[in-house]
Amino acid sequence: MGKIEAIRHNVRDIVGTRARHRIAFVHLEGARAVVSRLTGALVRAFLVMVLVATPSVILPGIGTDTKQMVALVALFAGALTFAEYNAAYPSLVEFRDAPPFNRVRYLMLFAIVFVLSVICAAKESDAAFPRLFEAVGILIGHAMDFPYSPVRLATMMMADGASEDQVMAVRTAAGTAYILSLIALAFFVVVFKLRSWPGRHATFNVWVNLPTFEPTAGGDIVDRLERDARGNLALGFLLPFLIPAVVSLASIGFQPLTLTSPQTLIWTMTAWAFLPASLLMRGIAMGRIARMIREKRDTNGALPGQPVALA
Repeated sequence: MGKIEAIRHNVRDIVGTRARHRIAFVHLEGARAVVSRLTGALVRAFLVMVLVATPSVILPGIGTDTKQMVALVALFAGALTFAEYNAAYPSLVEFRDAPPFNRVRYLMLFAIVFVLSVICAAKESDAAFPRLFEAVGILIGHAMDFPYSPVRLATMMMADGASEDQVMAVRTAAGTAYILSLIALAFFVVVFKLRSWPGRHATFNVWVNLPTFEPTAGGDIVDRLERDARGNLALGFLLPFLIPAVVSLASIGFQPLTLTSPQTLIWTMTAWAFLPASLLMRGIAMGRIARMIREKRDTNGALPGQPVALA
């Protein structure tokens, strides 16, 4: 009996020790996940703040009031980014857990802002580096300024009394921003094909990665995703042509657009080139998700309207 009791005590100790180790391991993994998410949110918030402050840092002659306003906007953008990426469930940022979608968008946005800032700073600098960017930008602007092109339409947003230097500045900024957005879009398509985005061996949570899309709002989710994908693709293709027309119509009876301020020029041309490319990327991504759900249904024999886990 004494041996049996000793064996029982040993078994209890072993089981209890394993249970405690398992609980400690779970707590350790949870702590690591929290620290990793917090660190990633801090890094992303800092990068967004750098993006917002880039024109003010590069452009010469920026006043104190402007720098303070830019710093306030950068802090707000950084706080919003930190809150989105640190939360367990986002509310605005799409494809948060499906890299490199947002990374490509950020790199595209930063490249456009940085290059346009260097080109604008070259007007008051004799350094070779900014002058090189300006020369390349002028060549790109002239090459893309042909009839009915987005760059030609962008220059038509200017006021009738705009000087030749102002028109050339808009042409250079529009051509450079548009070609950079096309390069980023092509890079995303290549990554999309090579990596089979968002990855066949990873779970894709529609709720987390598409927080503004309601899967149970009504109708088949595949049909809704495909419809949204086609809408984003069409709008992304037409937006560079529609924005100049809308601006021209909106300026009737008001002061026409001049874009004399370098910061106004930078952010206007950045938005003009970034938004269409971002919509095109979103359309491609949503079409891919719709195909994944359809393939999963075909594999599992699920009917339309039934929930499907993408893994």
